[in-house]
Amino acid sequence: MSCALSSGYTLDCRDGMGGVKNIYLANYENVSGTTSSNGTISAIAKANNGRFYKFNLTRATASAVEEFTDDLAAGTSFNAQTVTMIFNKLLAATRNIVATMAQATLVAVIEDRNGKYWYYGKESGLTRSGGSAGTGTASADRNGYEVILVGEEREMAMEVSSSVITTLETP
Repeated sequence: MSCALSSGYTLDCRDGMGGVKNIYLANYENVSGTTSSNGTISAIAKANNGRFYKFNLTRATASAVEEFTDDLAAGTSFNAQTVTMIFNKLLAATRNIVATMAQATLVAVIEDRNGKYWYYGKESGLTRSGGSAGTGTASADRNGYEVILVGEEREMAMEVSSSVITTLETP
């Protein structure tokens, strides 16, 4: 990989939106590899009859963030990835999913509100680092779960081609 800057940036239309629409999660060990070029993943190979599970999320309740962490003196650089999800309503089935997330190492495909897909946890996976479950206090408070997944990756999240998405949920 070349370390020299080789292109600039041109302003695009101001039509982007923040937020996450859906998150697809799979067990890290059930992804055997990816095919990529120029920062875009064109194929995700699954092992062990692996599949991704789709999580539909309420608007304005989920986020995917990358923090660039560099240490000039040490000569190191990595990307801290954080995925935050909210599940409304305390339910036994949701509780069981959240509990399983505490034990698993995962990968995620994030669908943003611009119709783009991003791959998190590619090299090292994502693990649950925290979250909460609560009933709320007032009538309008959230009753449900918050789950925070984190990972550290050498590269920034890659875009996933939309043609890959139709194959995620099948073994």
